[in-house]
Amino acid sequence: MRKETRFKFNGYLTRLGEIYGVQPREFAESKVEISPAAAQKLETKIQLSAVFLTKINIVPVKNQIGEKIGLGIGSTVAGTTDTTKKDREPIDPTALTGQKYHCQQTNFDTAIRYEKLDMWAMFEDFQRRIRDAIIQRQALDRIMIGFNGTSRAATSNRTVNKLLQDVNVGWLHKIRLEAPTQVIGSSTDKDTNVVTPEPIKVGKNEGYKNIDALVMQAVNNAIAEEFADDTGLIAICGRSLLDEKYFPIVNRDQPNSEALAGDVIISQKRLGGLMAMRVPYFPKNAILITRLDNLSIYVQIDSRRRQVEDNAKRDRIENYESVNEDYIIEDYDCVALIENIEIINEETAPDAAAGDDAEQKAKMLATAEENTALKAELDALKKEIEQKEKAGK
Repeated sequence: MRKETRFKFNGYLTRLGEIYGVQPREFAESKVEISPAAAQKLETKIQLSAVFLTKINIVPVKNQIGEKIGLGIGSTVAGTTDTTKKDREPIDPTALTGQKYHCQQTNFDTAIRYEKLDMWAMFEDFQRRIRDAIIQRQALDRIMIGFNGTSRAATSNRTVNKLLQDVNVGWLHKIRLEAPTQVIGSSTDKDTNVVTPEPIKVGKNEGYKNIDALVMQAVNNAIAEEFADDTGLIAICGRSLLDEKYFPIVNRDQPNSEALAGDVIISQKRLGGLMAMRVPYFPKNAILITRLDNLSIYVQIDSRRRQVEDNAKRDRIENYESVNEDYIIEDYDCVALIENIEIINEETAPDAAAGDDAEQKAKMLATAEENTALKAELDALKKEIEQKEKAGK
């Protein structure tokens, strides 16, 4: 590390000490417990570093285990009471769901090599570059876990599980395990945690003519009645499904030109009448229908720890950071997961196409011959009429 870089890096540690209320050397000696206020500021920065995280809930909780909050409205409140016979009874619309959360430790350990620090030292925003590199990766990893996590291993293996499947149980797998009736396209054995695909085929000769029809049926059958007409419902989907979708008319197989005339909404990318959203790391052949505020990450307030080391043996600085968190679906009645969607493209076989072409050419030739014969007959008739007219004169 160059001298100028060392000076700026020490300034970075000093600034961290000011934020966390400790001496800079304490970061190298042991893990530092981050105060709730500082931890909340860090959580806010992580949330703001990824657009998707700003649209869902990051919920600070005091206890490691407790009841999840829910969507906020757990009951209707309108009613009538005959007060000559009984007292009016108020209803708590924010009642807890009775379902539990359990925040478990996730490590966000990062390393930045001296060469990169030397390069960043040339810029005035040196400290911000270190901060952003760390928090942006944490934000993206949270999204990755949320959509791909299926278990929590004692020691995770990022080589085998490239999408962090073994770091924590994410939103989609929570639905498979805790609300299997809300899942279309797979079944999950809770004892073995094994997911069995049950492909949903979409195509001209399949049960669903297009993705719109599939989404509409999922809303009608899986989403509870009180949420089915909610304008906040969206369809989070994989990129391959949006690539397959152009302008199909619901449950009809139409040429693109006819569909284009019926629904010009390609820029909005709607699916089954719902706004479609693409999110990083979402499974490419799946659709999640829900409200965005139905997705939460619970973070235990006093659980964040951090240590920053200068590891000269590896020519890098190392940032060891951990926090207890859990991925939560607030209300399973407001969610539907469709996965293992297969788009079946019905194309005409080459031999059949060749036969069709030959038949078409034969028809065209016959038509041309008929037209030639008809023209000859007309010319002869015209000539005969002219001769009769001359004879009459």
